[in-house]
Amino acid sequence: MPITSKYSNKKIEQIIEDMFDVLEKHDASAELALMIVGNIATNIINADVPASQRKAIAEKFSQALQSSVKED
Repeated sequence: MPITSKYSNKKIEQIIEDMFDVLEKHDASAELALMIVGNIATNIINADVPASQRKAIAEKFSQALQSSVKED
């Protein structure tokens, strides 16, 4: 069953493109880019998610990431 988002694909794609542009501007390697994205995710969870929900949100985020990674 597909996941429905309250955000438009256009908005999501534009933000992703902007983030890629910043990483490219700074010549970030894949390792550095992943470290930065991980730190951003951690900061958002710690700053914007109630403490009682943080672990569950982090687990759901991890599961979503793992399910979207290609194995080819």
